[in-house]
Amino acid sequence: MDAALDVTFYGVRGSTPCPCDENARYGGNTSCVVVDVPGGQPILLDLGTGLRFYGVDEPCAATPFRGTALVSHLHWDHIQGLPFFAPINCPGARLDVYGPSNGRTLEACFEEFMAPPYFPISHRDLAGEIAFHDVLDGSFTVGPARVTVAVVPHVGVTNGYRIDWNGVSVAYVSDHQEPVGAPTHVDPAVLDLCAGVDLLIHDAQFTPEEFAQRADWGHCTVDYAVEVAGQAGVGELVLFHHDPAHGDSTVDALLEGAQAAAEDRRIGRVSAAAEGCTISLAPTRSRT
Repeated sequence: MDAALDVTFYGVRGSTPCPCDENARYGGNTSCVVVDVPGGQPILLDLGTGLRFYGVDEPCAATPFRGTALVSHLHWDHIQGLPFFAPINCPGARLDVYGPSNGRTLEACFEEFMAPPYFPISHRDLAGEIAFHDVLDGSFTVGPARVTVAVVPHVGVTNGYRIDWNGVSVAYVSDHQEPVGAPTHVDPAVLDLCAGVDLLIHDAQFTPEEFAQRADWGHCTVDYAVEVAGQAGVGELVLFHHDPAHGDSTVDALLEGAQAAAEDRRIGRVSAAAEGCTISLAPTRSRT
């Protein structure tokens, strides 16, 4: 059997890290997902606090770390893990960071937040190298994988990503503004990005009651995540960007509701992202 593409969750929360007993099962770190592409270097989806734990799994070694990060946007919960990613502070290491600019280059934004007095050192002081690349719409290759980028409705410029490899596809839409008053409308660019993917990792932060109070916060309900997945016809929807106030029992209930709502939609399966969980996707030719 051919090697599988592995998708591992290291941070699954939105807004702020929130480790506590109530959410120990799903986890309390902010957004970071690692896609291990056979025959290529790892692709990191966002650089939240979960990145530190991935770094614990990938310490300095005889072969320096090499990888690519796809950053959705520059809100704190998606970038604050970078200063604590130990493997990049090793000679010969390199991390290529792709993401949206926001009136300034991506590099200029990182230089501002990772610098005194906000942090003791600059990214330039690390032993490894970080290279920044501004991207919005379009596509490019990362080793044997192809990455497609689309702008996603949120608060501030935000990217969604799709990774295609050997007939396998993963879409990542971590933060997505649900249209107020139009719960079945999905931006065409988002639908194109997610169409027919094997795995869709999607914002699912709010209940309907919470959304009514926070409709302009740039996120969506679990029901809207199901709506996007159903219209796109995905193999598996993974509920992601859990609200920091949602303990394990709340996420369990939201997942159960989403699974029920998906029964009559074009969705193969619904799950909820949990730290430490790995989803393996076999190449198309290995499924026959």
